[in-house]
Amino acid sequence: MINILIAEDMVMLRKALVSLLSLEHDLDVVGETARGDEILPLALETRPHVAVLDIELPGVDGITASRHLHEELPSCRTLILTSVGQPGNLRRALAAHAVGYMMKDSEPHVLANAIRCVAGGGRAIDPKLALAALEAEVSPLTPRDIEVLRLTAEGEDVGRIAARLFLASGTVRNYLTNIVTKLNARNRLDAVRIAKEAGWL
Repeated sequence: MINILIAEDMVMLRKALVSLLSLEHDLDVVGETARGDEILPLALETRPHVAVLDIELPGVDGITASRHLHEELPSCRTLILTSVGQPGNLRRALAAHAVGYMMKDSEPHVLANAIRCVAGGGRAIDPKLALAALEAEVSPLTPRDIEVLRLTAEGEDVGRIAARLFLASGTVRNYLTNIVTKLNARNRLDAVRIAKEAGWL
């Protein structure tokens, strides 16, 4: 029996996933949550073989949760569900040790087989998303650029970003200027938009 944890904040979709997967003779949903910051505690309690995580969750996003699971419970393998096929998100998910990446509109039997594949040690990546990721432009942003831009997207001002990243305010301004230039953006907000649409944030 393959034990599964499901994290999805849309109640109807989560309940539908639980019901559909429970119909499979070899799959058992042992935990479900609507919040990303509840994934790790629930996983440590229920010890699932596979965590099926929505990419967008309150508290902690699915990709960050995948990284936490890999660090704290490496026996649990992660499959990310997304409604938007942004190539940058697939790259981020793989970097966070997710081994599955599927669209939410996949057929139930396709998702069930993807879970079996992941539980058996394989990878399950939606072919269209994989092709899009291969063809997509690689992010020009450094990891530090992404940190600065993510905090900007959260509404933090230069002073708060500097304090949180232990940088001088002038250094943060330099990062933001470089980011705007790299993305050929009009301003910081436009840079956030461009990075989000590309899946780099």
